[in-house]
Amino acid sequence: MSKALEPSTAVMDYPRRDAGDKLTGQTRYTVDRAGPDTLKAVLFRSEIAAGRIVRLDVEAARRAPGVRAVATAVDAPGHFGLGIADHTLFAKDFIRHHGEPIAAIAADTLEQARAALDLVVLEVEPMPALLTMGAALADGAPEIHPDWKNYEILLEGATRGGNVAWEATTERGDVDDAFARSDVTIVEGNYRVGRQSHVPFEPRAVNARFEDGRFNIETSTQVPWTVRSVTARALGVPEADVRVTVPPVGGGFGLKFDCSLEPFAAILARKARRSVSLVNSRREEQLTCLCRENAEIRIRSAVTAKGEIVGREAVVLMDCGAYGGEQVFLTTMTAHTLGGNYKVGSTRIVTRAVYTNTQPNGAFRACNGVYNTFALERHTDEICEAIGIDPIEFRRRNVIGDGDLGATGQVFEGNVLGPMLERMVEKHPYEQSKTPVREGWVRGRATTVGTWFIFVGPSSATVNLNADGSATLVTSGVEIGSGSMMQALPQIVASELGIEPDRVIVMSADTDASGRDLGVGGGRQTVSLGAASKQACDEVRKKLLDVAGELLQTDASNLVLSQGRVEVRGGAGGSVALSEVLSRAEATRGPVSGSGAFTAPGVPSMPGCAAGHFIDAIDIPVFAVHDCELEVEVATGRIEIRDYRVIQDVGRAINPRAVQSQVQGGVVQGLGYALHEEITINDEGFFDQAGFETYRIPLAQDVVPVDYEGFEGAPSVGPLGAKGAGEVPILNVGATIACAVANATGKSVSELPLTPPRVLSLLNDRAAPVTLDHIRRNWRENITTT
Repeated sequence: MSKALEPSTAVMDYPRRDAGDKLTGQTRYTVDRAGPDTLKAVLFRSEIAAGRIVRLDVEAARRAPGVRAVATAVDAPGHFGLGIADHTLFAKDFIRHHGEPIAAIAADTLEQARAALDLVVLEVEPMPALLTMGAALADGAPEIHPDWKNYEILLEGATRGGNVAWEATTERGDVDDAFARSDVTIVEGNYRVGRQSHVPFEPRAVNARFEDGRFNIETSTQVPWTVRSVTARALGVPEADVRVTVPPVGGGFGLKFDCSLEPFAAILARKARRSVSLVNSRREEQLTCLCRENAEIRIRSAVTAKGEIVGREAVVLMDCGAYGGEQVFLTTMTAHTLGGNYKVGSTRIVTRAVYTNTQPNGAFRACNGVYNTFALERHTDEICEAIGIDPIEFRRRNVIGDGDLGATGQVFEGNVLGPMLERMVEKHPYEQSKTPVREGWVRGRATTVGTWFIFVGPSSATVNLNADGSATLVTSGVEIGSGSMMQALPQIVASELGIEPDRVIVMSADTDASGRDLGVGGGRQTVSLGAASKQACDEVRKKLLDVAGELLQTDASNLVLSQGRVEVRGGAGGSVALSEVLSRAEATRGPVSGSGAFTAPGVPSMPGCAAGHFIDAIDIPVFAVHDCELEVEVATGRIEIRDYRVIQDVGRAINPRAVQSQVQGGVVQGLGYALHEEITINDEGFFDQAGFETYRIPLAQDVVPVDYEGFEGAPSVGPLGAKGAGEVPILNVGATIACAVANATGKSVSELPLTPPRVLSLLNDRAAPVTLDHIRRNWRENITTT
């Protein structure tokens, strides 16, 4: 059961302070902030997936009416990337994907800029396009990056070669010996998932200007410091020459966890000496959206008759598209998502980020954990069927717990997942629903488990006390909808300083004003920024109490902050208003402020287990148990969700209502991934789903009320025991839906999304099995040796 936590004044259902303005349309996003004299920019993009540039002529466009600046590859010589610097801002010699930027144009009006696009002359020699990972990994396939050996390595330790951008491996124990045992059943499964588009309400957008020798970039991003770094690298200028500020962000979900449009606008602003606005059209956003990557997974397990997993091996292929991007980092995640739910005697996993001539992919809420959990939980149910054991009982015996080893040999702390699973079964007894199944429908139910982790990374915070007793919090945090900046952080600061959350002013991110921060993603914001803010408050509180001790003629250790005052502990003495203490402090010592910084070094992994990983072991594991009951219409393959239930490890919910909102939203987004959202790429390398007419996201009638319960008390280094709550809710959804559909239909489910045509083909035994012939049967033959 949950561990009892000490009460904290920080915990409350504090409402979002930005809700009113957002509901009434008063909030001004990046797209709303371009002034009347701002130039409008557009990108000239490739209309083929692969080719060699023979000639590019922009002179006619440069002379077109209203055009103030044109930029090409000569204006942005720098290479950038994550782990490897394999990306340039503009295509120079080779085109590697449909929609790749080749030139940028800024004009007085958007119409003039678009008209100038037609004047750009581009001659291209088409080349064979490798549009699938199978094609890219085939023997003799041309290299999408023939000069890959010359790229700068930004993180040592990974294997690369040919069309494999990055490779991360995990090996622990003797897997060959486990598979050779005579008392095991060997179960193997292949799984495949497609891409998912983020579809935030606000597309990627930037306003840029160049003044006083510096670039000033106002942008809709989750990572202002990444934008600063990549822009400087792409333009070949010092990072100090770039300032990034972030207004309210109209949704991100990981799409904006990267630098995208900002350098283009910056170059044009410098060339034109005018402010420049660059905003993706909805069509551009869809077709170049840094999707959640498509992936292919093979898992093979050796299991005893009693259900002990003595050995497991897996190969995960992640399509990174034309450039390594975020997928290079995400290869690390597999060890913790695919390798994190269950105790395994010995294991080996390889994750390969594969270049293809398709649009680059990127981070998306719970990243590769969503499809790895789908594959692992389907594989788990297939194990149960093969050895004849109840799926709940199998999970009871095998979920990771206190002292168990993860895939990289790290030691987990606390029994968390087991009690959560028991709570789900206790709360919702596992028996057939008493409601009759409708004629023409079949019903299924499934329970799955999932493991995510909070990658903490560096954060900093400054707290300034104002003369009226209010506080100003300065960080690089960004409000993307999770509520951390509007709720959790003001609650933490207010609790530490004895004031109301309404009295905490939270500054928008500004790289000139705040310290470095990794960015908003991975569920880290409340944990990392919250801890840094709490540390800053410790310094502020000490300064306040020292001055108040002089006013109240008592030792500072006898004083507490409460309700905007400093008072003697226990009410045995006098008190003084915070504003009076501040007045005295400013007169005698100067303004009161404090700073804090936080990161977590990670926990130890077993030496030699991990190679090519950005993180060898989990900073903060976070767990989820999902349960779903659904029905499938036999005649159409249509799926209806009857009940959806979540028990989520939250450490401590600083704002329980906000966490519940994140769970509700995350599940609905996961339903889109599981049931509706599908992107297919045609022979020209172009998305077939170019807009909302063909890309089906969940609508209002698709929303399913979620029965949610938070599980508190699991170990966490977060402030007050908090864990990130925004990423995890989507983690298990695809897995749970797939397992429930398999149980309802009696068919093997190995691919997402489960659209009606795909389900109908399963029901009618017309679905082709998922065969991954480009994944070699011998695990070691999937390791790059270059």
